[in-house]
Amino acid sequence: MTDVIAHRGAHLYQRENTVAAFREALRLKVDGVELDVRRTLDGALVVHHDRDVAGEAIAASQADDLPAYVPSLEEAMDVLRGARVNVEIKNSPSEGEAYDATGSLGRDVVECLRRTTLTSLVTVSSFDLATCDRVRAYDPSIRVAWIVDEIPLVEALRVAHEHGLYGVNPQFGLVTPETQRVARVFELATCAWTVNKAKHIQAMAALGVDGVITDQPALALELLGDAPRG
Repeated sequence: MTDVIAHRGAHLYQRENTVAAFREALRLKVDGVELDVRRTLDGALVVHHDRDVAGEAIAASQADDLPAYVPSLEEAMDVLRGARVNVEIKNSPSEGEAYDATGSLGRDVVECLRRTTLTSLVTVSSFDLATCDRVRAYDPSIRVAWIVDEIPLVEALRVAHEHGLYGVNPQFGLVTPETQRVARVFELATCAWTVNKAKHIQAMAALGVDGVITDQPALALELLGDAPRG
C-alpha cells in the first residue's frame, strides 16, 4: 500500500518545518513526515526548506541568531521519535546555495540521527547524488533515496541501483507503469512528490508507489482509506 507522508509536516495548519507542524502531522496519524535540514555557519543542523530565513542565509548565520520557530534537527527528531521520517539534506552546487563537497554534512546528519532516533525508521534523501553516496558510506544501514525531477526516471532508477541506494523519490509526473516496473525489477522504493490533487494521489496509489509526499495529508489519508500501509 501507499504511505502518506506529510510534506514539511502538516503545514496547512502550522508553519512548515516546525515542531508544531510535526506534532499536527502526528495527530493526523500520517504514515510519515518529510523535513528539510541545513547547516548553519557554526555547524548546527537546523530544519528549514529555503536557503534564507528572516532575510539571512542560514549557511552564513549562527544558530542562536535564527528565529525561535526554526528547530534543530535534534529537536525535530525528538518530537518525531518513533515515527517514520524522510530527512532531506539540502546540499546543492547551484548558484547562491552553500555546498558541502566534503561529505561532512552527510556525516553530521547521520551522527545526529544515530543519537536521536531509531535509524531504521529514517530515510535520508537529497537531490545531490554525491550526498546520497556519502550518507550510505557513513552508515549502510540507513535507507537513502535520490530525489529527481529532471533526469528520466528509468535512468535515475538504473543509477540508484548501481549506487546501492534504497530508493528514488521522483517528481510525481515522472511516474508511469513502465518506471514502476523498472523499480520493482531493481527492488527500489519510489516515493513521489509533491502529490496534492485527489486525482494525482489516486493515480500514484494505483501505480503502486511506496509513498506520496503531500501538502494534503488529511485528504490523502481519506482517499487511501484506513487499510494498513507500509
